[in-house]
Amino acid sequence: MSLDADTIVDRRRMRRKLTFWRVCAVIVAICAVIAVGAALRAPGTDVLVGGTSGSIARVTITGLIRTDQQRVEALERLGKSRARAVIVHINTPGGTTSGSEQLHDSLMRLKEQKPLVVVVDGLAASGGYITAIAADHIVALETSLVGSIGVLFQYPNVTDLLKTLGVKVEEIKSSPLKAAPNGFEPTSPEARAAIEAIVSDSYAWFRGMVKARRHLDDAALDRVADGRVFTGRQGVALKLVDEIGDERAALAWLAREKNVDPQTPVRDYRLRDRLGDLPFLHTAVVTSLEAVGLSSFARRLEEWGAVQAVERLNLDGLLALWHPPIAN
Repeated sequence: MSLDADTIVDRRRMRRKLTFWRVCAVIVAICAVIAVGAALRAPGTDVLVGGTSGSIARVTITGLIRTDQQRVEALERLGKSRARAVIVHINTPGGTTSGSEQLHDSLMRLKEQKPLVVVVDGLAASGGYITAIAADHIVALETSLVGSIGVLFQYPNVTDLLKTLGVKVEEIKSSPLKAAPNGFEPTSPEARAAIEAIVSDSYAWFRGMVKARRHLDDAALDRVADGRVFTGRQGVALKLVDEIGDERAALAWLAREKNVDPQTPVRDYRLRDRLGDLPFLHTAVVTSLEAVGLSSFARRLEEWGAVQAVERLNLDGLLALWHPPIAN
């Protein structure tokens, strides 16, 4: 019996040691990934993959646009770099008006330092189009979608649902328009008028920006500023787009108008830290934790990642955002 007991104790001790070394291996692997990523990044700067000297920077704007100070700073660093020119690829339905304005202004400042051209890969609508018109030349595919010139203020109203559930929301506020509309009661005429005034003012700002940047008269502006999207082919005729093509057309324009050698290599320029938004790192950590038997920690990490994803979709304020209509 004593021999069996000693054997069991030894096995448990070996299992604890094995678990310890597995955890150590996971930690070392994660540290190695982080170290490699940090080594690829020049100190204090974002760099072009493969080097900066004499290259054309390729900047990619995708997903929902929000205010992003890190992106602003990255574009400022690009302006001070040795890149010969910048090609901005856009594929976004827009986002908040403030985020779109911030990105537009950053690209306008960058354009003062580097020749800049925009390529619409698939979609440059609403805030995406605000971003695109920072360039003096816009290239789009024939089937790309551009436009959606308009502003949206959207909020849910659950008044009827609360009545069905027998729930009433009480509130005490300093004035009738404080926190209005709130979605818990019918929108008052005063609140609706206040929101309409904000939307109208922002819409006028959007229209004025398009008119000035695309050199449109009032009649031409009215034809494109009703909230619709247009294909790249339509956009050329309506002066929303300058040329049909892809990155090769952008390179040809840089050569023709800005004297940039078309044989200049084009290299990606990242707008944020290489490890800031790498989903593979999150996945690798979760998988490694499960492999060493730490499933509970892995589940918590996955839940945290889901919370972060939801938070990123939380858009506050006025929206310059396009989405296809959903059938009833």
